[in-house]
Amino acid sequence: MQNIYNEKEHLKANEISRRKMLAALGIATGSAIVAPLAGNAAIYTSPQPNNNFSLNGKAAIVTGAARGIGRAIAVALADAGADIMGIDIAAPASTETTYTPATKKDLDDTAKLVQAKQRRFIGVVADIRDMNAMNNAAAKAIKEFGKIDILIANAAIQTYMPVAQMNQKQWTDVIDVNINGTFNSVRAVVNQMITQKSGRIIMISSGQGRHGFKEASSYSASKWAIIGFMKSLALELAEDNITVNTVEPGLVDTPLTRNAGRWNLALKDAGEPPQDNPKEEDVIAARLKTQSVQKIPWMQPEDVAPAVVFLCTDAAYRVTGATYDATAGDSAKYTA
Repeated sequence: MQNIYNEKEHLKANEISRRKMLAALGIATGSAIVAPLAGNAAIYTSPQPNNNFSLNGKAAIVTGAARGIGRAIAVALADAGADIMGIDIAAPASTETTYTPATKKDLDDTAKLVQAKQRRFIGVVADIRDMNAMNNAAAKAIKEFGKIDILIANAAIQTYMPVAQMNQKQWTDVIDVNINGTFNSVRAVVNQMITQKSGRIIMISSGQGRHGFKEASSYSASKWAIIGFMKSLALELAEDNITVNTVEPGLVDTPLTRNAGRWNLALKDAGEPPQDNPKEEDVIAARLKTQSVQKIPWMQPEDVAPAVVFLCTDAAYRVTGATYDATAGDSAKYTA
C-alpha cells in the first residue's frame, strides 16, 4: 500500500495531540494558563487583559512640575483623572546653568491648568536633593490624597561644556540633581507603594541617555544612569505589583533647550558657525538637516506626555523595566 505523507493532516494530528496533553494537565491554550494541583488549586492564572486607560481616583507626584515636560505630564495625568502634587525648586538649581530657572509663578500656573481639568493640585516648593524635603512632601501627599499611586521623577538640569574645560560644579551639580535627586524622589514614595502593593514609577531619562552628547557629557551620563537605576528598581519591586519604566524624550522645546548654549550645539552639529544670539530660523534649519526623522526641528512637551500617561494606567500592568523612546523618530538611529 502506498504511503503518502500529507503535511496538513500531520500538523492537524500534532495539534490534536498537543491539546489533549494540555487538557490532561489542565492547561488552557488561550491567554490564561491554569494548571491545577490536588484540590483544584491553580498554580498560575494570567488575568484577562485590562484595557483601563483611566486614572480616576489615582494620586500622582510629579517633580519638575513648574513648566516644560513636567507641566505637560501633570496636566495630562489630570486630564486622565489623577490628582497631582507638583514639586519644583522654583529657583536656580545651579550657578552653572545658562537658562532661566522656573519660578513659583510657573508652579502656580501649572496648578491652574490642572485645576481646569477639575482635579486637585498641591504645589510644593522643594529641592529634590533634600531628602527631608522629599519625605515631607510624600507625607503631605499621603495626608491629603490618602495614598501615592504614581511617581513621575522628571526634574533635571543640564550644563554644556567640553570635558577638557569642564569645572567641578558643571559635573557634580548635574549628577547630584539628576541622579541623587531622582533617587531621593523614589525613596520618598517607595515604602508607601510597597505597603499598598501597587504603584507606577516613571523616570524621565533622555534620548541623550541612549547615545552620546557632545559637550554635555554630565547630562548624558546622568540620563544613562537613570535607565540603569530604573531597570534595577523594576527587578526589586516587581513582586510588590509596582512597575518601573523610563521615557526618553528627544529634543523638546523647553527652557533647557531654548537657549543660546543648546542652540549653538545644534548649529555646530550641522557644520554652521556659532552665533552670539542664535536665530531660531537658523537653528530650525540645522535641526532639520541633521536630526529630524519626522521632519520637525523639535517636539513640544505635550508630545511626550501621552507615553507617560499610558505607563501609569492599569493597561500597562505588564510593562516594567522598559525604556520608551518619544523622539519624533530620532530613536530609529539608535544602535540598541
